[in-house]
Amino acid sequence: MLNKSETLIALDKTDRKILDYLQKDGSLTNQQLADKVGLSPSPCLRRVRALEQSGVIVRTATILNHKKLGLALTAIILIGMDRHTPERFAAFEEAVSAYPEVLECYLITGHDADYMLKVVVPDMDHYHHFLLNQITRIAGVSGVHSSFVLRRVLDNTALPLGYLS
Repeated sequence: MLNKSETLIALDKTDRKILDYLQKDGSLTNQQLADKVGLSPSPCLRRVRALEQSGVIVRTATILNHKKLGLALTAIILIGMDRHTPERFAAFEEAVSAYPEVLECYLITGHDADYMLKVVVPDMDHYHHFLLNQITRIAGVSGVHSSFVLRRVLDNTALPLGYLS
């Protein structure tokens, strides 16, 4: 069930263009963006601000090259919890939110796990330390299954907007 902050909002063709260009390159200046979508700068900026205020644009981020920063190992971790209580889940989510190595955390179903984490570290030694000294020490963690990424086949941050047409 959607809560009020997740309600779909109406977007016209120009809004969709703005979102598409910003997803591909968030560093575009307002002038560059306005030129690409066929608006003058003032109305373009008003539309971007409206998309931000409505919550459609959550934030702008710079994407870094993980390998050039020495973060060569990506792990997908499935976590099982001992009890399925709101308090246990909240404590787990608060704990993993504090770890910069955790890029993504999902509460999942369909596996013998409750959470799936995407973790980035320099190497296997760092992963071993992270797993034993941080993840397995979170209260309620009853099982951990790790898989390691051999190659990033697709690593996309842009949402598909074509269905909005």
